[in-house]
Order: sequence, then structure tokens, then C-alpha cells
Amino acid sequence: MTTMRIAICGIHIESSTFTPYLSVESDFTVRRGEELLKRYPFITESDIPLMDRVPQHLAGDDWQVTGHRPWTEGVEWVPVLHASALPGGPIDADVFAMWRREICERLPEVGPLDAIFFDIHGAMSVPGLDDAEGYLIKGIRLAMGDDILIGACMDLHGNVSHDLFTMADMLTCYRMAPHEDAWVTRERAARTLVEWVRSGKGRPKKSLVHVPILLPGEKTSTRMQPAARLYDAVAEFADHTPGVIDASFWIGFAWADQPRCSAAFAAYGDDQDVLDAGMLRIAQQAWDARHEFEFVAPVDSFESALDKAIASDKRPFFISDSGDNPGAGGANDVTVALAEVLSRPEVTGDKVSVIVASIFDPETVRIAAEAGIGAEVAVSVGGKIDTRDPGPVQFTALVENLVDDPAGLLTAVLRLGGLRVIVTTRRNQYTMREQFTRLGLDPEKTDIVIVKIGYLEPYLHDIHADWILALTPGGVDQDLIRLGHSHINRPMFPFDDPDDVELSVIRS
Repeated sequence: MTTMRIAICGIHIESSTFTPYLSVESDFTVRRGEELLKRYPFITESDIPLMDRVPQHLAGDDWQVTGHRPWTEGVEWVPVLHASALPGGPIDADVFAMWRREICERLPEVGPLDAIFFDIHGAMSVPGLDDAEGYLIKGIRLAMGDDILIGACMDLHGNVSHDLFTMADMLTCYRMAPHEDAWVTRERAARTLVEWVRSGKGRPKKSLVHVPILLPGEKTSTRMQPAARLYDAVAEFADHTPGVIDASFWIGFAWADQPRCSAAFAAYGDDQDVLDAGMLRIAQQAWDARHEFEFVAPVDSFESALDKAIASDKRPFFISDSGDNPGAGGANDVTVALAEVLSRPEVTGDKVSVIVASIFDPETVRIAAEAGIGAEVAVSVGGKIDTRDPGPVQFTALVENLVDDPAGLLTAVLRLGGLRVIVTTRRNQYTMREQFTRLGLDPEKTDIVIVKIGYLEPYLHDIHADWILALTPGGVDQDLIRLGHSHINRPMFPFDDPDDVELSVIRS
């Protein structure tokens, strides 16, 4: 079989334009060479993470859990550069420019290529740019020309701008939220690109329909309707319609204020009429269902949520501090939740156990580390990046643990009565059991667990006895109206609600 050479590159981050946090180089894991290739199970022939949770109809037909993938035979994967980070604020412009320049300079230097696998999120922001991914792919096209095929994999919370759609030959995104199918999707995108190049058909036909809907992920989880049936419809169309090789539904990214932010449907294949009709049909279903989207859990203010959690006999009781969720771009140091917990004598008096996961505050960790485990420290925690009320919270606590956490660098656990506060030197989201275990904490034996998160990720969802999504302030506030978008296209639901809209197809 003739060897096919496919380069891999991309920058993967979700950036809230409403958070004061600036994402810098040290926030990213940057991979080049062999280290980049090790990222991908289809190259290393290893297990796809969380495959057991992915329904067959969403993974697609003819997929494989582990081992050698026959479709990769004859493919040489060429690593260029890939940078990925926890969601945050916009990327420092100089850092973005440096990586863009490296990608665009390296691609022509690696020798003849048949295609480029473009691994991105789709909601990256850079100061001064309304469409960072569009600007990145423009640079790639200028460097490589129009003939080479580019296939991209994206998060369903990404945005499909006109430039990105025009300059990429294939786009695909996850079909599950939470994103338990992230690696299945990357593999599907790579396999589709390989098979299309191998077919020798040139460029696929493509169809894009934007839908004027912009909603947070916590209203569009595929655990609920109507998102579940819409993503099922996309998968059914993609996998069982002659003339179609792939189709996707992006709900868009609600916490960026840019013209490209909206829902989108795109499909690729041989038959333009089939692609257009299918995307218009499912896009219309999404518009017609716009009033059905609801939060994935009961919602309340944080104060009221904490009242209910303390009074409840259901344990563990989870509260999502959703407005400061670092998994969507929050600064991870808003102290609304922490201040309220500290005001409750049931907690400080050790009658109710509470974990707060977590607060980003390197200075507080330094103070705890210098004092050592078992010492008592007076600290002023949080409120140093996102300074909204109540700002830094002052209290005296016992340093219960200090852990050199690989995901969060040095991490401290501070104890006051029944309260344990996780304080980190890197913004971090606590979603997995081992993260808590490493710190000597057990959420399953804790009365109330407060997480800076929106919808609960799989482990947390599996163990919760009850759950409230607190509508807290922050850079990823669930109340989109009070955030103050001013650059999105209008009309846009839920900011506007026209009786009807005319959906149209973009082909190039």
C-alpha cells in the first residue's frame, strides 16, 4: 500500500472573553515529535479512553476499541505542534502568534504531505481577533496552498466561522456532553480523512447551516432532551445516508462575545443535494426545539442551594459553583461559595462536612507550604484574579495536607471545622476520584461537595445523591443576559426570540 503522509497540528483551548484570566504559555501542554504522536490511541494502538460509555450509534459503525486499526496501514503521521490547555481566558497574543508561526513554518519543511489533521477546540480567543481558529487556518492555507486536504476535529462547544468552514475540507465534533466520546471523535475524524484521501475523489462536497441559538452547555447536555435526540439525528444521518461521510452539530460557545458564536450544523460527502436537505432539516428541528432546552439539574442561588444541602439527608449532596467553572474558562478564584460556606456554623462547627474544590491561589499555597502540614495559618484566599465581591476571604485554618499534584502542581488542603478547601497553584477542575484520593479526601463520604463545574462529569454524576446547579457569578455565568454580549449576531436566542427565522445553506 502506498504510504500516505498526514501532518498533525493544532491549538486546543476554550476561552471565555468574560473572564479576567489571561491564558499564558505555562498553562499549556505543548507537544512536538514523538510526544505528540503518543497523544493519539489510533497511532499508539492503545485503548480509546472511556470507550465503554460511548453508545454504538454515536461512536459510528466499524470502530475498534483497541489494538491495530487496519485503516491506519500505510499512513505516516507527521508531528508538527499541538498545544492544549484547560479552558481559560483569551490566549496571550504573543504566545498565539509564536505557535501560529511555528506551525505555518514547520508544515512546508516536513516534506510532501497528503493531508493535515487539525486538532482544535473551536472556541479559542485571542485579544484583537474575533476568529482565532479562522486566522490560524488562514496561515496554514497561505503556507501550504489550496490543494492539500485539511480535516479538523472539534469540541461541540466550538464555533464554525465562515473562514474555518471554507478553508477546512472536513469538520467534525463530539456527539456527547459531557464529552465521553472525545477520543472516539478524534479517531473518527482521522479515519474519515484517511479514507477520503485514499479514495482519490478530490475535495468532498460540504454544507453548513447556522442556527441563531447560543446556549450554555448546562442546557444542552446530551443526557437530556432535546439535545439527545438532535445528536442522535445527526449520527443517524451521518452513518446511514448514502452520499454522506460525516455530519456534526455544534451548539457553539456561549461565553465568548464574537460574531461567530452560534449553533451550527455541517455535513460532508458526495451528494450536495442530500447534504443540504439533511442539514436544513435537522437545523430546523433544533430551532423548533429552542424552548425545550432546560438546565441539566435543578437551579438556585448559592445561598439557597447551601440551605437545601445542609437540611437534606441525601449524601453526598453536590453543588455546582457554575459561574466560576474553570472547565469553561472561569478564573477559578471567585469566592462567593467559599464565603457563604464559612458563614455557616453547622460547617465551621464540624457538624456538616464540606469539600470546596477548588480555589486557585498560589500565594495561599506558598504560605501553607512554608508552615507545613499540621500548622495553623491565617490566609486570605481567592479573589485575586476575578475580584468581584466578596473578594479575598480571610480565615484561619489547619494545613491538613500538601500534595505535589501532577495536574495542579503543589496543592494544599486547608481545614476549618468540617470544611476542607482545596487550594491550588494551577487552575484545576476536580472531576475524577483519583484527584480527591491523592489529596486524602473522599467525596463519597462527605456530606456536601462544592465543585467549580457546570454539569457533573461522569464520576461525580455516578456518586451524587442529590445535586443543585448554583447560578453563581463569574466569567462563565449561566445567566447569559447579565453577562452583556454586544458583538454576537442578532437576532439570537435566548437574547431574542423571533417567531421564525429563515435558515440557509452555505456551501463554501
